[in-house]
Amino acid sequence: MQTSNALPTLNQKISAKRRINDTIIKVLIYLSAIITILLLVCLIGYIFVKGLPHVSWEFLSTARKVLEDKIGILPNIIFTLYTIITALVIALPIGIGSAIYLNEYATKRGLVRFIEFSTETLTAIPSIIYGLVGMLFFCQKLGLKSSILAGSLTLVIMILPSIIRTTQESLKTTPQSYRDGAAALGATKWYTIRTIVLPCTIDGIVSGAILAIGRIVGESAALLFTAGAGYVLVTNYLRALGTSGGTLSVMLYVYVMENGEFEVGFAIASILMILVLMLNFATKAAKKRLKKVG
Repeated sequence: MQTSNALPTLNQKISAKRRINDTIIKVLIYLSAIITILLLVCLIGYIFVKGLPHVSWEFLSTARKVLEDKIGILPNIIFTLYTIITALVIALPIGIGSAIYLNEYATKRGLVRFIEFSTETLTAIPSIIYGLVGMLFFCQKLGLKSSILAGSLTLVIMILPSIIRTTQESLKTTPQSYRDGAAALGATKWYTIRTIVLPCTIDGIVSGAILAIGRIVGESAALLFTAGAGYVLVTNYLRALGTSGGTLSVMLYVYVMENGEFEVGFAIASILMILVLMLNFATKAAKKRLKKVG
């Protein structure tokens, strides 16, 4: 009888201890989330407070004029968009295609593991090394010189690993029963991938694109070696590919580190933040539209 009476007491103590542990863990999780949100809000708020007062229409719509001592970033905004478009147009098909091959077609698991290890290793390489390799190969070996095309090709190598890995992990989450059901109905493998598997992986593809955009916009070290820091306005896209052009992140470095113009640096940083937010919202809107089409 004493043993039977002791068991409920022991169970109550264990359940009470678990409730306390659960409460502590929840508090720590919520505290971590609050700290993260506060850090983000403080960082963005500080950049906007310091930068937006120095942003004007003339600053956004004109080019830099050294002789008149006027600063404008319109060419750099255009060069940034050119770089993003060029890098994504090349990297997304290659990255998505590689992920489809690795997950759906590759039969040699040793080769798949080797490629996965290689992509993870490429992710950890410092961007300055990409810049040096891009300068030696694209600018000198291929004769592209310092240009938007050379910088974009260097960025393609940098963002491919993240696109491949995020797409591949999304493909793995698609239930195998979907593929088996389509095969039982007589669908070909490519038709199954195109109409069933890929629509289920839109979230992963969009996540990879957002990560790629973030790295492209924030990259400066590699582009300093490959794309240069030009600020001459070139509106023709094809002509701009062969022109030296500084993106916003590159010009932020130039104005702050070389010229000591911190006000201009904060203004460019605030424009960068707004540009990234706009691109992210546009990407998410495209994801919703693709889901409806799928």
